[in-house]
Amino acid sequence: MAETINGLYKAEVIWRQRSWPSASAVEMATLRWVDWFNHHRLFGPIGHIPPAEAEANYYAANETLDMVA
Repeated sequence: MAETINGLYKAEVIWRQRSWPSASAVEMATLRWVDWFNHHRLFGPIGHIPPAEAEANYYAANETLDMVA
């Protein structure tokens, strides 16, 4: 799975810009992409919600179950 994410990252971020002015420009583009990937991208297999929202829902459901037990 890591290779899939790596290829997606390269296709969507790195290869779209032919040359980068500095390493810090690549770092900032990477941070923006990771934020989008985790918090804004709608992911079909989990109900067309962002992964961060699905994770929050998962932990909220677990807390509720712990209180019941």
